[in-house]
Amino acid sequence: METSTAQPPAKTVLRVAAISGSLRRASANTGLIRAAVEICKESIPGLQVDHVDISELPLLNTDLEVGGGFPPAVEAFRAKVRAADCFLFASPEYNYSISGPLKNALDWGSRPPNCFADRAAAILSASGGSGGSRSQYHIRQVGVFLDIHFINKPEIFTKAHQPPNKFDDDGNLIDPETKEQLRKMLLSLQAFALRLQGKTASSEQGN
Repeated sequence: METSTAQPPAKTVLRVAAISGSLRRASANTGLIRAAVEICKESIPGLQVDHVDISELPLLNTDLEVGGGFPPAVEAFRAKVRAADCFLFASPEYNYSISGPLKNALDWGSRPPNCFADRAAAILSASGGSGGSRSQYHIRQVGVFLDIHFINKPEIFTKAHQPPNKFDDDGNLIDPETKEQLRKMLLSLQAFALRLQGKTASSEQGN
């Protein structure tokens, strides 16, 4: 008689759609996303960060919605948002508020049917003196309408231009303290996203 061996349940891999609010080549905020990608590969199993490029999105104009559809770049963006389990927003602060590119992406994703609803998200920012705090709170405000569930802590407000150097000339994160803060944020996002899905991080890790 053959004896069947029960296989452990497959581990859930959460897909994180990461959106940078800066389009600049050496953007520190995009650098934060690259760092998040590497941290997950190195030390957070079950969490995969995918950078979602928003540079090709046209400015929101509902005249571009023809026959119930969207322009190709918008359709592709919305598909990536729908496929995600949770979100990571990294954005500078422009004039005390959200950057234009990020607000445009949020607006396109919100067009019916809303692509962002009922999932977890985290926000981090690299900016000037405030570290981007005011932009983060405005993103949270927009997220209320979008039904996005944000983690509350930890908060990361990276003062990009103050010593010690946080980024190199290409926008790559080089500061160990900020990397550790980012690791803790990603763990918090993972745990919250699993909780919203009715799971726990400990059960996923077999503890």
